[in-house]
Amino acid sequence: MARLNALVAEDLAACNQLIIARMHSPVALIPQLAAHIVAAGGKRLRPLLTLATSRLCGYAGARHVALAACVEFIHTATLLHDDVVDESALRRGQPSANALFGNKASVLVGDFLFARAFQLMIEDKSLEVLRILASASATIAEGEVLQLITQNDLSSTEAQYLEVIEGKTAALFAAATRLGAVVADRPMAEAEALDAYGHNLGIAFQLVDDALDYSAEQASLGKTVGDDFREGKITLPVLLAFHAGDEAERSFWRRTLEDGEQTDTDLAEAQRLLTRHRGIERTIERAEIYGQASLAALEVFPLGEARLALADVVRFCIERAR
Repeated sequence: MARLNALVAEDLAACNQLIIARMHSPVALIPQLAAHIVAAGGKRLRPLLTLATSRLCGYAGARHVALAACVEFIHTATLLHDDVVDESALRRGQPSANALFGNKASVLVGDFLFARAFQLMIEDKSLEVLRILASASATIAEGEVLQLITQNDLSSTEAQYLEVIEGKTAALFAAATRLGAVVADRPMAEAEALDAYGHNLGIAFQLVDDALDYSAEQASLGKTVGDDFREGKITLPVLLAFHAGDEAERSFWRRTLEDGEQTDTDLAEAQRLLTRHRGIERTIERAEIYGQASLAALEVFPLGEARLALADVVRFCIERAR
């Protein structure tokens, strides 16, 4: 990430200032809760992608800064809502907003951040920008609802799993990257290439996240291990192990994920089964395929610092698992 952060350092600083300014509200709880989740960490990956793709496309104005802030507001709003839905007590190793402030406040402040995002879209005065981000917002919601439907259901298919992560993760990555071509008024081929770059990157990112949820590497990233397991989420590592396992192993997965009957030793057993059937490794191998597709999409652009930085992001997302 070093090259990317150096490339857009000034733009990111301006974006952060705008985020802080737009979090302000005379209702004290709003900036207090919003500041909590913003301060909880995160790499600002999605806004960084908007800033970097704008640079890649030769954009020299200032619209990309506000749109990067808009992307971050959408992302943060979804995090607040997700933690309520998942009943999560932690976010990036720290107490989640809903654990500290309650579910009602988290949902309402998430709504506030969505509203702020749409205000920024309107101020940009571009119907194409509004179309891209409004469509992404709807797709994210659809992905989250689909995940809710497939949760605790081991009859879910890999195709359904991919549809979930394309919605809840890849859609915003694709929107964030496509914006760079839009603000620079680049040809449709370049906008489509950046869309493909972000879409495939988002899928790779989520695949690795889902693999890491069962990995000891997760602790080194400041996250807890086994959140998806405890919440009964049907992710690709589980599907791979479930279908490769014998009937006794499948009964284990049904008891723990479908019935929600878990003991203190079940997470360790889940990790053992994933190791036995290479669920984590095979998921990362899938992520690498999407990572290669993401890199290939950049080839329509001339080689330079911006393209190299964006390629670095793909490698970073994959190598988190190593």
